[in-house]
Amino acid sequence: MVQTVIMGIINILFTLVAIFTVDRFGRKHLLIIGSIGMAVGAFCVALCDHMGIKGIIPVLSVIVYAAFFMMSWGPICWVLIAEIFPNTIRGKAVAIAVAFQWVFNYLVSSTFPALYDFSPMFAYSLYGIICLLSALFVWKSVPETKGKTLEDMTALWKKHSDQKLKRP
Repeated sequence: MVQTVIMGIINILFTLVAIFTVDRFGRKHLLIIGSIGMAVGAFCVALCDHMGIKGIIPVLSVIVYAAFFMMSWGPICWVLIAEIFPNTIRGKAVAIAVAFQWVFNYLVSSTFPALYDFSPMFAYSLYGIICLLSALFVWKSVPETKGKTLEDMTALWKKHSDQKLKRP
């Protein structure tokens, strides 16, 4: 019960961190920082399992993972989904993005127990690697939407597609 209350407090506090910093730091920076923090938490849990460490350290590692998730991917992806698509495709694109998010939420939640039963170290290492890959993806491919209007995003994607067409 105490752990549930602690996780609830962490979730609320770090969601508030996201709310109060998203317009200062930007969506992209919070997603990258969150991904790296989540990777650290996941790799620490994996290392604890590998070394047979029980108790407070793996629990704190899970809290680190949850805190970084709640200050980044938890709330920020919804903001980004609402802002990133140009007006011409917004409705359909948002629907597809949300559908993919729920599909992958299902995949993670349905495969984690089997992965954990196979090897907790493998499961957490795999998720840590995915977190690092998400940081790399955001850094390389996701445009910052902070301070941009919907018209700015339309122009950005038009410029991006024009550049792709010009490549040999």
